[in-house]
Amino acid sequence: VINTEHLSSKSASKGKLFNKIKRVINLRIKWVYINSIFNTEKNMRLILLSFLFLLPFKSNGYDRITGLEFASRSEVFAKNGMAATSHPLATQTAISILKRGGNAIDAAIAANAVLGLVEPTGCGIGGDLFAIVWIEEDKKLYGLNSSGPAPKNISISKLKSMGLEKIPPYGPLPVTVPGAVAGWTALHTKFGKLNFDELFVDAINYAEEGFPVSELVAYYLNRSSEIFKDYKNFSNVWMKNGMTPVKGEIFKNPLLAKNYKDIAKTNGNDFYNGNIAKEIVNSINESGGFFTLNDLSSFEPEWIDPVSSNYRGYDVWELPPNGQGIAALQILNILENYNISELGFGSSEYLHLFTEAKKLAYEDRAKYYADKSFADVPVKKLISKEYANERNLLIDKDRTLKSIDPVEIENGDTIYLTVADKYGNMISLIQSNYRGMGSGVVPNNTGFMLQDRGEMFNLDETHRNSLLGGKRPFHTIIPAFVTKNNKPLMSFGVMGGAMQPQGHAQIVINLIDFKMNLQEAGDAPRFRHVGSSQPTGEVMIDGGFLIFEDGFNKDQLKKLEKIGHEIKNKNDDEYMKGAFGGYQAIMKKNEVLIGASESRKDGHASGY
Repeated sequence: VINTEHLSSKSASKGKLFNKIKRVINLRIKWVYINSIFNTEKNMRLILLSFLFLLPFKSNGYDRITGLEFASRSEVFAKNGMAATSHPLATQTAISILKRGGNAIDAAIAANAVLGLVEPTGCGIGGDLFAIVWIEEDKKLYGLNSSGPAPKNISISKLKSMGLEKIPPYGPLPVTVPGAVAGWTALHTKFGKLNFDELFVDAINYAEEGFPVSELVAYYLNRSSEIFKDYKNFSNVWMKNGMTPVKGEIFKNPLLAKNYKDIAKTNGNDFYNGNIAKEIVNSINESGGFFTLNDLSSFEPEWIDPVSSNYRGYDVWELPPNGQGIAALQILNILENYNISELGFGSSEYLHLFTEAKKLAYEDRAKYYADKSFADVPVKKLISKEYANERNLLIDKDRTLKSIDPVEIENGDTIYLTVADKYGNMISLIQSNYRGMGSGVVPNNTGFMLQDRGEMFNLDETHRNSLLGGKRPFHTIIPAFVTKNNKPLMSFGVMGGAMQPQGHAQIVINLIDFKMNLQEAGDAPRFRHVGSSQPTGEVMIDGGFLIFEDGFNKDQLKKLEKIGHEIKNKNDDEYMKGAFGGYQAIMKKNEVLIGASESRKDGHASGY
């Protein structure tokens, strides 16, 4: 019940209330019409009461004076440098590096080192790394794939002799060579400005002296402890008092500080050839793994060319497989056939078309995406406009796809960060252990957990993504970049497993089709399709299902159900509440840097 007598209070109060009502309905009624009928109090009361009866959705507004109703904050503007990460301490570290004369690459490495300490639930030196880098002097984008392979001695036959039909998510068997540290070294050797050891000062200080644990990290540490509390060394590092640190508690990791020092003074060499390498191999093999020191010492990151597709005049860049980045390009290529802006954000028509495009792209993802050193992956064909037009013919506007036959073509948590500097350089970097903290294997005397990316292999020997010693598994973490007229426009990413290509496409569409600003594009309610076929062998047979964040029109969702989409409540499963990813972005416009950060996470964007 609304007391409409509030409408006859003082004009200042009326103005505030009128503005609130305008913000709620500004996506549904033209402003000209609103202003023409808000002239009288009588009309105002009638409109308010009528509109409240018609409201079909839960408002998730922030009562801001400017911007769309779901925007959580303003964009951040600066001239000399910008950083956006998922943790305030990491963002501050990046800015301090920039102020000391370091470039965007130096700042990204330093921020990533801090994140490995303060957000171990999403990343760490036991994981892998990918990056897309714009170097202003070269006027060029560079791609780095620093994902590690399976140990050379592992094989499908060995695992099947153990009675396994699938690689387990935890323990020594899914562990692959960690590529993050080698990625740092490769980035710094090619582009770094400051000395390598200078980049670890903040991370080492925080590890030795302690830092207050943030809210989301405390939550995920507690959840992780339910899985890992009985794993060797986990409790010694993250449960020193019998429980994981709570929000605001000071946490120290002296073992990680020691290893950061060794990494800093050896340019990362100790991780792959020294004491850290020995601890990794010993801990894995005493648990039943297949690692040798040679698996670590022989690893080299790979510099690769990013690939792109043009979406309505903007070149969207991703890295080619073994990652899943080109799925975002495939989705956008299909959707370019439709007038998305006319359909409207949150309309059933848009949501249906996006979901069907995603299903089609993910069928190709399941069949073709793999390590290109071992498998023929027809990237050029997959991201072509011609192929998108062929696949688009499978979309029915009045019915959802329940299963898809992939065509034959001839030849869960992560961190993302982005930094831009005064020299014009920008870096889009993503790093992860997979499944949150990783495999559960914490090598002795190290203070970090090893990743479990090997779970993403397929044990079918005929599949492109089949397990083979020395081969890299299918990978989910993907950085992204956008250029326009061969100039850098935006570096961005949306962390979150299989959500990432869906998130990338939604961000691009929010910016280009729906004309949102950089922060609004990330704050806008997201949706996610779950249940597509997978590179690990699972096949979609029932069309999967959709989950939605609050803020979507319930009438529009009912229309989706009428044409065959299954919709599940995100609140039915605690995992699904956090299944919509985490976004960071920097845009360069007229020599001004614009930053945006994920309101769903603990981090922020900052500049100077």
